[in-house]
Amino acid sequence: MRFVLDDKRMEQTMGLLLRFGVVLASTLVLAGVAFYLQDHAHQPVDYRTFVAHPFSVQHRRELLAGISRGSAGAIIEVGILFLIATPVARVVFAVVAFALERDRLYTAISAGVLVVLIYSLLFGR
Repeated sequence: MRFVLDDKRMEQTMGLLLRFGVVLASTLVLAGVAFYLQDHAHQPVDYRTFVAHPFSVQHRRELLAGISRGSAGAIIEVGILFLIATPVARVVFAVVAFALERDRLYTAISAGVLVVLIYSLLFGR
């Protein structure tokens, strides 16, 4: 049995995927912000210093540990990662959908876009 994916169904599925990703990411970020404000409501704020955290292996371990502890900052960061992953998931879906339609040109174009996205996420500065 061949899976049929016409343009309208593909468009609807992509829209659903994008909406779901944005709603999930927004919910995570808002929950993290609420927890953060609850935990740090009476602490003074110092806007003179900024501490950047590169996404290294050590930072990934700290992020996973923070998630397991229910850290507000980790929840916010996971929400932002979901927000970044949403358009990447859309491109992955496009590659698969165009491949199922046997549309070589759009499969190749979407695969090229996916390669550029992944390269920029992994090696971009």
